[in-house]
Amino acid sequence: MTHPAFEQGQGILRLAPTWVPRSFCIPGKRLKLHHDDLYAFGAHRGGIDERWFSSTTRADNGPLTTPDEGLSYVVYGDDKKPERILLKDLVEELGAQMVGEQIWNDHHGWPIYSKFFDNKGALPHHVHQMEEHARRVGMAPKPESYYFPRQLNNYGADFPHTFFGLEPGTTKEQVRHCLEIWNTGDNHITDLSKAYRLEVGTGWYVPAGVLHAPGSLCTYEPQWASDVFAMFQSLVNEVPMDWSLLTKNVPEDKQHDLDYLISMVDWELNTLPNFRERFFRRPRPVKPEAEMAAEGYQEYWISYGNPYFAAKELTVLPGRTVTIRDACAYGLIMLQGHGTLGDWPIETPTLIRFGQLTYDEYFVSYPAARAGVKIVNPSKSDPIVMLKHFALNPESPQA
Repeated sequence: MTHPAFEQGQGILRLAPTWVPRSFCIPGKRLKLHHDDLYAFGAHRGGIDERWFSSTTRADNGPLTTPDEGLSYVVYGDDKKPERILLKDLVEELGAQMVGEQIWNDHHGWPIYSKFFDNKGALPHHVHQMEEHARRVGMAPKPESYYFPRQLNNYGADFPHTFFGLEPGTTKEQVRHCLEIWNTGDNHITDLSKAYRLEVGTGWYVPAGVLHAPGSLCTYEPQWASDVFAMFQSLVNEVPMDWSLLTKNVPEDKQHDLDYLISMVDWELNTLPNFRERFFRRPRPVKPEAEMAAEGYQEYWISYGNPYFAAKELTVLPGRTVTIRDACAYGLIMLQGHGTLGDWPIETPTLIRFGQLTYDEYFVSYPAARAGVKIVNPSKSDPIVMLKHFALNPESPQA
């Protein structure tokens, strides 16, 4: 069984840009989306500050969420009259042919996605529910990771620092008090946390259950396929957060049960004295750097040390042709340069209109990844740089 979209690129599939608004965010204007289109969903929906990649997960933005919001489309056929199919539907149709036997047998789908997150300020201190709490509302937990690409961070916006977890010694009673005073203004929950200065070209891993208030660098985020969250901070950038943003993924009978809300926080991980040592991630070379340079490329693990997902940053040097093999299927997004990827052109657009199709995002199926993808960089000066997001990559290093 196959499909014209799969056949056209011999297992490499072109994806359309997927834009997602957030009512509680102010766009940082680093996604290359045309400034006239930042509120393309309507001002009432908030600004577009996310672009999702290789997504089979619908965004959870409340009752106004559009039917396909957050879902990636595969584009195929004639450029003058292209056809589309949801990546989700194509994965369901082709199964292991798209994602490999192990992922298909274990998950019957594509269990991760990635995104660019681009907010002008910091997000509220929030948590993505753990397995027990997410399942109660029919959702999956959402561990995630961060990487701060150099190409998208020519400025740091308003607050390039992230609060992670809670200071060792913080008590549950202190957090409970923050919820009790929610409607008085600032509930001061970040007084109980620590902010870390974000470093471009590095990243973090954030397990489900860990409180975090992502800072204002434009961030690449591989994550588990869920949009579950609970905001624990009542006032951010002088903007009040409605209680519903804390309880949107909480059972109805628990939405004012403060003990239940606090139980969504993994207390052990949040109060680790060596939090940075456990979860900070510097890039790690895939192979010896001199060996890769001689072959015409550089590749680094940028998300690793967890059992859910992984990511790499691949650079193909100017004027070089390489064939890169990977252990499993992946999605990719271009950061810099132009050339070819298998039979497809690859380009890095400077400015994108809402609804415009591009040649900067692809999904590489399991057989294509295993066989190896030929990448040609015709430039005399400009490298090709791309980010690659994987589910359950067996080659990913330990932390």
